[in-house]
Amino acid sequence: MKTIIFHSEVPENAPADEQDVLHEAAFIKDILEKMGYQVSVYPFTTNLDDSKKIIESEKPNLIFNLVETIYGAGRFINFAPVLFEHMNVSYSGCPADAIYLTSNKLTAKMTFNGYNLPTPKHITLQNIEKIEVKETEQYLIKSIWEHASVGIDEKVFKFYNNKADIFKILSERKIAKNESFAEQYIDGREFNISILGGKKGPQVLPFAEIKFVDYPADKPKIIGYRAKWDEESFEYKHTVRSFDFDNTDKQLLAKLEKYCIDCWNTFGLKGYARVDFRVDKQGNPYILEINTNPCISPDGGFVAACSKAGIPFSEVMTRILEDAV
Repeated sequence: MKTIIFHSEVPENAPADEQDVLHEAAFIKDILEKMGYQVSVYPFTTNLDDSKKIIESEKPNLIFNLVETIYGAGRFINFAPVLFEHMNVSYSGCPADAIYLTSNKLTAKMTFNGYNLPTPKHITLQNIEKIEVKETEQYLIKSIWEHASVGIDEKVFKFYNNKADIFKILSERKIAKNESFAEQYIDGREFNISILGGKKGPQVLPFAEIKFVDYPADKPKIIGYRAKWDEESFEYKHTVRSFDFDNTDKQLLAKLEKYCIDCWNTFGLKGYARVDFRVDKQGNPYILEINTNPCISPDGGFVAACSKAGIPFSEVMTRILEDAV
């Protein structure tokens, strides 16, 4: 099988979250070659004609899609799979439509609400007059498009709890071409749950909870950029992934599993995905977002969940590829 791995174009001075895709590509290339695949690796450039010519020249049986950004921006994440579909070439992971629906967080929010999938309240410049903001509620500002906690810096992070402040910062970000929204902060537990596809349908992998260890009482328990990418930071060292639960969580985990499958079916996901949740003090889950084609790096959460499930990674790759679009 002739395979092309396409990944995001990465400038030399790119931040850690963008450079990570190069490690991911090398990891996947090594596994595929051990499985007998003939593998080539290319950046997916801003010039679609260049990528089109590579596909026409190589004539791959399959493309492994690791394209996360174009021009360094997440809002173009679905351009690569649209091209693959246009050229009628099979590719790994989620379809272009599912990638668009989940990457645009407002579109995802509207879909969650339309299908009665619980998600935190959100505020935009368009709906701010209709939303009641209670004094006890706290809101954080998120980019509509960017993932990997881009734009959430724990050093300067702050909550907002009144409409005037929320309107001001959303307006400023719109002017700066960084379209954002405000999402209600759910004080409680955080879960990142991976799902693996294949011929037999989706399998929810072992539940992963992110524990906030020794966090000061006044420090917001959020997974921001430092917690994910700055290995020397307090946040990185004190957010720990755990797969250990007792019987008191049985009912909650059943709810989380159901919502994961509901997300898979509602958005038409394929291959592999991750659903991020917050769970409030009363045990109510809220879907934060769906990550299509989550990071497959040796130290990433998806690989850790597969390992916890006892699934050899060659089998994981086989299932992703047999579920190709």
